[in-house]
Amino acid sequence: MAKTAVLFTGQGAQSVGMGRDIAEASAAAAAVFEQANQVVGYDLRTLCFEGPAERLERTDFQQPAIFTTSAAIWQALQERAALAGPVAAMAGLSLGEYTALFAAGSVSFEDALRLVKRRGELMQAAATAVPSGMVSAIGLEPGQVEAICSQASDAGVIQAANFNAPGQIVLSGAKAACEKAAMLIEQAGGRAIPLKVAGAFHSPLMKPAADGLAAMLAATPFAAPRVPVVANVDCQPHGDAATIRHRLTDQLTQPVRWQESMEKLLAEGVERFIEIGPGRVLTGLMKKISRKTAIVNISTVADLALKAA
Repeated sequence: MAKTAVLFTGQGAQSVGMGRDIAEASAAAAAVFEQANQVVGYDLRTLCFEGPAERLERTDFQQPAIFTTSAAIWQALQERAALAGPVAAMAGLSLGEYTALFAAGSVSFEDALRLVKRRGELMQAAATAVPSGMVSAIGLEPGQVEAICSQASDAGVIQAANFNAPGQIVLSGAKAACEKAAMLIEQAGGRAIPLKVAGAFHSPLMKPAADGLAAMLAATPFAAPRVPVVANVDCQPHGDAATIRHRLTDQLTQPVRWQESMEKLLAEGVERFIEIGPGRVLTGLMKKISRKTAIVNISTVADLALKAA
């Protein structure tokens, strides 16, 4: 049987209606949305199912919405015993790392959702405090991107924030620095795509958010994951509670090393990946990282029946 890893979606994959059909078909998934409403104190279920899109796109609402939807899909899979064979490892892109830790039994759903809700609020506040953003560099090598960051830094803080896949690196920083970087990317023969995000995630401009989240992480119980969960910041499996808290704090200001994380799992013999959550972002990235590797996305009832086995 193929060695399988489960991946969890990050921010930006939201869409109005996400999770609705699964909640209608699965009592376990429906219970997740009901529980989420009680934890966050507003109607998150209706926000996911009916929008409005403008609210769902806000960082402070989007993060708990995506986390809850992904957790609901995971619980529906468990309810149906739909995963064939054991899971060798898990990982999640940025926000998705919290879902992976929940699915691996490291943190309760309620505690993870409280963390994610506060994380979204803190990141939204940090983004509002300083004009900032993110720009994707397409078609350039890491060394070229690092050089561009160095050149653009005279306009403000900027760094590589997401090493997503070969030829796809996201830069994050002050608005003026991002604008200069975009120009330099084009001059270097790459393609610059400004991202529709609230601010400079995974950069030093998120330090206030990291400080605020660290206090909440310190008060949150964690256990060692029952399944290895690869950390974004250093591509190593999470260990004890102290290490988990430290890495999740660092994740807000340090780059997400997604490509390296996936390459580590491939080197360890993983042959099959399952992406859980709305959208197909991680499926698309895997096709760039290792085109021949099998990966499926599970985000609908039809996917539960056809793709998990």
